[in-house]
Amino acid sequence: MPRQLLRFLRESSNATSVRSAGRRWCGLFALLIFVRPAQAQDYPRRAPDFDRVAQEILAEIQTDQPPNEDLYGTLLALYQSPLSLNTARPEELRTLPLLREAQVAALLAHRQATGPLLSLYELQAVPGWDLRTIARIAPFVTVEAARPNAVRGSLWQRIRAEENNALLLRYRRVLQPRKGFSPVDTFQGRPTLRYLGGPNAVALRYRVSHARDFSLGLTAENDAGEPWAWNPARNQFGPDFLSAHFVLYERGRLKTLALGDYQLQFGQGLLLSSGLVQGKGAETITTLRRPSLGVRPYAALLENTFFRGAAATYQLAPRWEATAFASRKNIDANARQLTDSLGQAADELSSSLLITGLHRTSTEIANRQRLTETVGGGHLGYASPDGNLSLGLTAVVSRFGNAFQKRSEPYNRYEFSGQINSVLGLHYSYGWRNLLLFGEGGRSASGGLGGVSGVLASLGPTVDAAVLVRHYDVDFHTLYGNAFGENTRNINESGLYVGLKIRPVPRWEISAYFDQFSFPWLRYRVSAPSQGQDALVRLAFAPAKTSLLYVQYRARLKPLDLPYSLTGRALPLPGQQLRHSALAFVDVQPTRALGLRTRLQVSYLRADDNQPWKQGFLLSQDAQVQVGRRLSLSGRYAVFDTDDFDTRQYAIEQDVLYAVSIPVLNGRGTRAYFISQLTLNKTLTLWLRYAETRYRDQATIGSGLEEIQGRVRSEVTAQLRVKL
Repeated sequence: MPRQLLRFLRESSNATSVRSAGRRWCGLFALLIFVRPAQAQDYPRRAPDFDRVAQEILAEIQTDQPPNEDLYGTLLALYQSPLSLNTARPEELRTLPLLREAQVAALLAHRQATGPLLSLYELQAVPGWDLRTIARIAPFVTVEAARPNAVRGSLWQRIRAEENNALLLRYRRVLQPRKGFSPVDTFQGRPTLRYLGGPNAVALRYRVSHARDFSLGLTAENDAGEPWAWNPARNQFGPDFLSAHFVLYERGRLKTLALGDYQLQFGQGLLLSSGLVQGKGAETITTLRRPSLGVRPYAALLENTFFRGAAATYQLAPRWEATAFASRKNIDANARQLTDSLGQAADELSSSLLITGLHRTSTEIANRQRLTETVGGGHLGYASPDGNLSLGLTAVVSRFGNAFQKRSEPYNRYEFSGQINSVLGLHYSYGWRNLLLFGEGGRSASGGLGGVSGVLASLGPTVDAAVLVRHYDVDFHTLYGNAFGENTRNINESGLYVGLKIRPVPRWEISAYFDQFSFPWLRYRVSAPSQGQDALVRLAFAPAKTSLLYVQYRARLKPLDLPYSLTGRALPLPGQQLRHSALAFVDVQPTRALGLRTRLQVSYLRADDNQPWKQGFLLSQDAQVQVGRRLSLSGRYAVFDTDDFDTRQYAIEQDVLYAVSIPVLNGRGTRAYFISQLTLNKTLTLWLRYAETRYRDQATIGSGLEEIQGRVRSEVTAQLRVKL
């Protein structure tokens, strides 16, 4: 009997009235007569379009180092280990991109009323789930229940039989010679600084995993300019960066055991945060919440966003879980020597942490893994039987090998100093009907307090709203958190955020937010207490599942010290930098094999009210062609024109799998790239990419050791995936 009929019988038995049951049985007879016996078709699961997801989530990129590595990494992890809609907890459902709170509540209610889903097509019967939503999340979910580990054989047998098992090899190189790779000469009798390694960048990544069972991974990387070396005393064993992890899930009461490199995500990320963290963006509602995901394996190439050691989550009781973790690794840091009264060298202090992960010159190598970092702590969590209420207590203690003290600048007055920092926090999340209340508060050893609290509300079938407040004291020190905020760290900030999303008619959507923030103490390049504002409005139209058009406007008013040439004062004077940004984006698919994307973005900026406006713009055209079943071709041609570096433009580019490309476009010129993906057979997939930036008004590109003589900078990338 077809599975649709099984569903029909089950729903008929749940009918609440004789009339309802009668109608259902009449429908059953019609199905028996007219429907051919056949199995229910499964919803086609295609690879996700990561670039399009990023376009829908991110508002405007204003830095070349946004959290896109974590964004893509999280989406890829969901794609490789899809979430089961039949067993996922509310917190897990909230990890799905662009899923509204009302849709989460509706799915949970549907599951409770009718039982497990038989097919993704059944989501069309869930209130609030339209075809566009289903198409968005289809690559990341499944309705199949995982088989018990014992039934599937031993761990080694499951690893050998796992289909999600692949090795990736990547090569990247800038074709033009850069100053850092030129022969060493002398300056004032001393050799000039040069890179100690070659111009090739290589990376190797191996990963095998199965959802809620295991994950095993190994990563090795060498950036351009970094030397290969075997020096165990300096923790270097060939490649400059090595990472490995082994994670087990669902072993009775032992829910997670991680060895090697891992990440932690609890509460709203105030104390511990990793993975998919967007903050403010074009998605004005759902990205405010932070799901409490616990222990997660680390497999990215960023060299500073993970813990190294062991972590475990254990179920104490049916609704209580406890997590303990310990980490010890060496991190990059600047250092300076203290001298005693006789002028002799005494203790060594670390003045700043280095997060670039680059070790190319003798200076960078000297700072490589110079500071020992030891971190330990735990988390105690409670979840109600229905999953709507969750509470948690988190404690983190960190110790550095040397005392940490930033430079003696006024804006650093309240920054962390010393060797030991501890912080304790509480978080909560409560879902009630179409409302989600969430928040987290903490206190560091310095006495500083920090907190964030918000609410997401579905005010109706077509209206969603969000409100979030946050406050972080000037002496609140959380070294591994990344809760919602304007600053890159949760310190010295207060703010109020209001978001709104309206769907006035089918296929149309209006998104907007307004954020008011203030900084009670000085900041870098802001020499007085200050405040600012940020607002965005977007109008989007989706004529089909494969098409998206939107226009967007954003205004940001932020404090920034004015230069002496504008003030005539020896002491810095903060001004109000105003930036207007407009963006138009069109994504259409005229045929099944051809996709086109056009993007126009314009920025206007002035340093203060009485200063002239500066501007910059970028116009790009993308095309993607599917040639048969094995070959995919895509490319972009863009023109840009900016008055100066302050009006520089950024735009996400398509790159090889697992890679992120966001070039800085400053000056006047063109940017183009071409990428091909060729599936050689069931085992091998090859990516080839060529990218070029051509300037019209520059004789050199870059500065320092990255300087290139000429007007062209081009780069080639090759990547091979071997499915094992």
